[in-house]
Amino acid sequence: MCSVVKVTVCFGLLLIMSKVGSLAARFKSIDYEISGRVQGVCFRMYTEDQARKLGVVGWVRNTRRGTVEGQVQGKEELVNSMKNWLSKVGSPSSRIDKAHFSNEKEISKLEFSNFTTRY
Repeated sequence: MCSVVKVTVCFGLLLIMSKVGSLAARFKSIDYEISGRVQGVCFRMYTEDQARKLGVVGWVRNTRRGTVEGQVQGKEELVNSMKNWLSKVGSPSSRIDKAHFSNEKEISKLEFSNFTTRY
């Protein structure tokens, strides 16, 4: 009877520890590059505004290739919402032809304190 109790307690502690461990890495980070008519249409300003509304952090900037690129970090569901916005909505005057996402990974802590436009 004592060994059954020990196994149950050990299993319970392992279960609790695995849940705590999974909570530690609940953030997601993703890089993006958006192609189309995305420069000269306030895409960066609207991206920064949307990121702040959602509560994600990271950055956005224009590239010499005529695209917009950046990085988004935050809770997985919020990053996914931002991905959807970047690929389907954008600024009112923009036209999104392609949204490329890369380096998608879980992170244990956010690397930025807010969302900014880089120049």
